[in-house]
Amino acid sequence: MSIKGCQGCQIINLEKILDPRGNLTFIEGNKHVPFEIKRVFYLYDVPGGSNRAGHSLKKCQQFLIAMSGSFDVIIDDGFQKQRYHLNRSYYGLYISPLMWREIDNFSSGSVCMALASELYEESDYYRDYQDFFKAVQVNR
Repeated sequence: MSIKGCQGCQIINLEKILDPRGNLTFIEGNKHVPFEIKRVFYLYDVPGGSNRAGHSLKKCQQFLIAMSGSFDVIIDDGFQKQRYHLNRSYYGLYISPLMWREIDNFSSGSVCMALASELYEESDYYRDYQDFFKAVQVNR
């Protein structure tokens, strides 16, 4: 089941295998997320009150999961903003390209895992909001 949000973003529920010894969730590229997974990274030990992200990606798709704790992801498609609260390891937020994202409200001990469709490439980033906004206007 998916929950639609800003155009190009949605919460995707992942399969949860229940077991008294501990639950298991798995993710397969092009099956559970709509892209081949080329990179995995995670944010942790984020100081209280700090924000992360503050950028948009030109071609890279991402899938964010709260592996531990919780945090909020604010998505801006250039026309509207939506806040998503992530706090479970069995669902995540799919983010399409050309979405400005900011992450805040990290709980103590939280871990944000990101699956990405592309290898890291600095030229894929919009780090200035006005540059992002101009690109969105051209592409829509």
